[in-house]
Amino acid sequence: MHSARDRIEHEPWLEELEIVADRLDLSSDARSYASDLFLTDVPESDRSKRAVLAASVYAGSLVAGDGRTQGTVADAADVSRLSIQQRWKDLLETAGLEPPRW
Repeated sequence: MHSARDRIEHEPWLEELEIVADRLDLSSDARSYASDLFLTDVPESDRSKRAVLAASVYAGSLVAGDGRTQGTVADAADVSRLSIQQRWKDLLETAGLEPPRW
């Protein structure tokens, strides 16, 4: 669980996460997981935040069973698919979740 302070500090990024989630028509569970994953490991650099946001949306959709492809999420978040591919597993592991082993 994240503090209200974390949510306030990163509010613009959480609003952007909601915009991306709207573009993808994600469920409320997927949005909640994505927000939690993003807040678990927010990078210092604004440049990296968009990639982590996209990876959080992708991973959150998987956890919620509302999965989207990396390409679809990348397009919706305006990042490269590689940005998501390089980060999503680490986000899950940092949050104490085990990534799927397809």
